[in-house]
Amino acid sequence: MNLVLVRVVVRDSKGQPVGNLHKEDFQLFDNRKAQSITQFSEEQPGAQTAAARAKLNTSEESVPAETIKPPDVAERYIAYLFDDVHLDLGDLMQVRNAADRHIAKLRPTDRAAIFTTSGQNVLDFTDDHAKLHETLLALLPRPIAGVGSVNECFTISYYVADLIENKRDLQANAVALQDALTCNFQGMPVAQVQAAAQSLVDATAYQALDLGQHESHVTLGVLNAVIRRMSVMPGQRSVVFVSPGFLTPQMEFEYSEAIDRAVRSQVTIGTLDARGLYVPPGFDASIPGPGNLLTQGQHTMYDVSAASANADILSVLADATGGFFFHNSNDLDEGFQRVASAPAYSYVLGFSPQNLKLDGSFHSLKVGVKSPPKLEVQARRGYFAPKHAADPAQEAKQEIEDALFSQEEVHSLPVELHTQFFKSGETDAKLTVLAHIDVRRLRLHKADGRNNDELTVVSALFNGNGNLVQGLQKTVTMHLKDETLATKLGSGITVKTSFDVKPGSYLVRLVVRDAEAQLVSAENGAVRIP
Repeated sequence: MNLVLVRVVVRDSKGQPVGNLHKEDFQLFDNRKAQSITQFSEEQPGAQTAAARAKLNTSEESVPAETIKPPDVAERYIAYLFDDVHLDLGDLMQVRNAADRHIAKLRPTDRAAIFTTSGQNVLDFTDDHAKLHETLLALLPRPIAGVGSVNECFTISYYVADLIENKRDLQANAVALQDALTCNFQGMPVAQVQAAAQSLVDATAYQALDLGQHESHVTLGVLNAVIRRMSVMPGQRSVVFVSPGFLTPQMEFEYSEAIDRAVRSQVTIGTLDARGLYVPPGFDASIPGPGNLLTQGQHTMYDVSAASANADILSVLADATGGFFFHNSNDLDEGFQRVASAPAYSYVLGFSPQNLKLDGSFHSLKVGVKSPPKLEVQARRGYFAPKHAADPAQEAKQEIEDALFSQEEVHSLPVELHTQFFKSGETDAKLTVLAHIDVRRLRLHKADGRNNDELTVVSALFNGNGNLVQGLQKTVTMHLKDETLATKLGSGITVKTSFDVKPGSYLVRLVVRDAEAQLVSAENGAVRIP
């Protein structure tokens, strides 16, 4: 089944998220064809994790549960991703100072991490504000090509190189050719040097395109890696992507992959345009333009167009994942506040496209709300069809993994979570996770006088910073006669998993999936071992 998920944020005329909408309120179109919404959920960030923190169902013989201090479980994880590959020093200093002020105000239940597109000066999730401050101050621009001379006469930007090489834009080529003649062949007869000038344009455009594409590939690759890292955090998940924007020609599949992973993993991407109130170089008297007055106006137009094109990827990422795109403003303190906050309400719509061709083609999406009118709908612009059929076994494995690292509780199966612990010493304890399953309420498959099903039971522990401590999987195969089901299993079955742990606070995650109905239950628990 090729299920497409679409995260939607609906805002009123004041820009506030609208809650309490239902599946029937939405319309969804795939390549202008109406689709049937088969899955629907309304999400409020942090609600499930906060409930887990308040839930203490752990017992020990020698310590009454009611006397144990409630566990300190993180509720929200924010990854600050700085695009130091594309940021210049002035913008980076401004945004890192604003980020420092923002991080200083995080709540005790928040965990923050700092990542960079260069891969340098990173810090994994922590509540240590001193380390976060130190890491922020160490951030510097790290362009892949280094810093070139500002006095170079003939250059071609990534934007213009894309026009020349990918789009075969004759006007862009003519402008570059005129610049090459002026800068490198001035005073020579045009007829004699035009071929050499064109060769210079071709070589320079190819080099600029190759470098620009490499930097964009690296940036999208790191973004994908950060989303994967976020997907295993057991709480509300937000990425704050700080960048001046960048071009992504012919990279739609790459950023669509990032969007798919973020939506499936409940990761919100907020984007902040680090340029603030942007002034294109053509309008800034302090920055010299190209030496050829004949092409100055055209370069100004390209600068304006490039600025808009660079920001497009930031808008796409935010719209598709339910985040906020902050741009064209110098109030960076407000910017960080807005992009780091997930919307109070969002909706995830799922549909299975009919007669979907496995050709990797792009499908445009449009989401609307039937009523009331004048609501703004924020959603992804489209998706790419898969290129091959999905493997059922791999789909089941991925479904379990997604549920394990999700923040949500799902009650599709009759499962109860209980925990117990026993302290064998001051620094050692045995924690037992009990999954109680009412077998009679499962959708068992009857064949040859037997009741059949297979349950996959996964238990996992996360520490106070949200890192996975340990996870264990067990399989229960049932091939039961009617009398066995009625007598021996009348009270259900209990699957026990034990962990050796140290004193501290833990989030317990239990996931159970049955093979017959392909349903999943996911339960949260919080444990504090004194």
